Amino acid sequence: MIKMNELNPLQKVTLRFVVIALLFYGLSIIEGMMMRAMEANIPLLHPEHFFAILNAHPIVGIFGYSFMLVMGAFYFLVPTFTNKNLYSIPLAELNWILMTVGVGLTWLSSFIFRYAALYTNYWPLPVVVSTPIALLVFSSGIITIMIGILIFCFNLFATVFHRTKGDKPLSSLVISSFGLDGFANLFNRWRGKPERKKEPDVPLPIVAIFRGTIDTVLDAVVLGSVAIIFVIYAVARLKGIDLSTHWFDALLYKNIYWWGLDLIADGLVLIYVAGSWYLLAMVITGRQIFMQNFARAALFIELIVSWFVWSHHLLSDQVQPVWMRVFSGEMITAFELVTSGIAVFCTLATLWQARPLKMTVPLKFLLGGIVGFGLGVPAGILQADLGMNRILHNTQWVIGAHAHMQILVGLSCTLFAALYAIFPMVTKSEVKSEFLSNVHFWCQVIGGIGMSVAMGFAGLNGMLRRTLYFGDVTFLNEMYVAAFFGLIIAIGYLAMMYNLINSIGIRPLISLFLHLPAAAAPNKKD
Repeated sequence: MIKMNELNPLQKVTLRFVVIALLFYGLSIIEGMMMRAMEANIPLLHPEHFFAILNAHPIVGIFGYSFMLVMGAFYFLVPTFTNKNLYSIPLAELNWILMTVGVGLTWLSSFIFRYAALYTNYWPLPVVVSTPIALLVFSSGIITIMIGILIFCFNLFATVFHRTKGDKPLSSLVISSFGLDGFANLFNRWRGKPERKKEPDVPLPIVAIFRGTIDTVLDAVVLGSVAIIFVIYAVARLKGIDLSTHWFDALLYKNIYWWGLDLIADGLVLIYVAGSWYLLAMVITGRQIFMQNFARAALFIELIVSWFVWSHHLLSDQVQPVWMRVFSGEMITAFELVTSGIAVFCTLATLWQARPLKMTVPLKFLLGGIVGFGLGVPAGILQADLGMNRILHNTQWVIGAHAHMQILVGLSCTLFAALYAIFPMVTKSEVKSEFLSNVHFWCQVIGGIGMSVAMGFAGLNGMLRRTLYFGDVTFLNEMYVAAFFGLIIAIGYLAMMYNLINSIGIRPLISLFLHLPAAAAPNKKD
């Protein structure tokens, strides 16, 4: 059992993020299984409630689970790898509170008030169809989340660039943070000259975190600004004022909004994941990343690429300019296969050079994450083709074979690898049961791949996403299989939670959020 009075403030705030993130993950699993039941013709929900949960599910899964787990891990790892103190612990404490409240509000807007404009929020659907109170609660939650994200980004930026007497120049830190020193070293090597610096000013994993945080800021600005517009319309409708929706072109809105959303899906996720792979490979092997100059340069290229790929979401939108669909939607999107491939190669080459390695739980999850992206990224590139997109667009293939494969297997396994790797560093104790950790691993990988593939096959057979086929038996077999593998994911989640709770202790977990008196020491008999 962990003694909370022996943990420092950074360790405690890290644990708070992790606990809340894993609870939100459990909520997203429950939501997913409720929708799986409806798709399998089990009348668990009213159809209106089904679409409301469909709206809340990605918010809870992305911002409540993924973002908060990333935040907790990076709040601990950035100061550790830069040998600095976190810029502000109070800001980090405010951060997890705002994220929790914001995700909670968006969940309430859908689960209680049945806000159901879907996560795309296409104009003018949110402000026309939704009730004013549902729209107000939803948009207030989104704004709160985005404020929390901006605080996180500021805290990390301030930590990386905060300098004291004797530290490296700010210009040197900025150059290294963008990975431009990687380009300089490659250029010097091509010219037959020595590398600019043997030891970079900013470690490679921190470079990835820094660049992912840039995309995170841009994403927060876009989604937060749209939410402010929603608030204005919600308040106006509550006061009986009918505001026109024609001032905002629907296609322009769709491009701006998808640009913001895609910074999460294709920018932030791929960059953060690559950084996590590099970090885990370095921790597991005790070595520098193989071809780290190429890896640093590739991360910079990925940052730029992530700003120009959003149009692959609009390939089937016939009013979208053709040049934009071809240039952004097809050509630049295909380049993500190269940048993510470099990350996979550098990580695996680092592990290969360090063999023999013990197949620890973090290493298993790291390899599982690579497998997930190895399956999910090509599925996304496949649908980013004008011809294939006419077949796959808006089907279960997109959300199953691509999105869920990347999130449930690629991203989740990577995050869990980081969780199991930093758990001893944060708590000063080991996870109690390696058996339960292995159960969690196999359930996550098998369940995630199985459910994603079943949904993908349903899409190939014509099953649309964001569509309820209640009473229709056409896709029942695929939905039964998807539900079965979803249950396997749930079993893995329960195994993980029991293991972590048993390793930390119920009382210490509660004391993270509520001030409890210290437990009395047991009486010793003479």
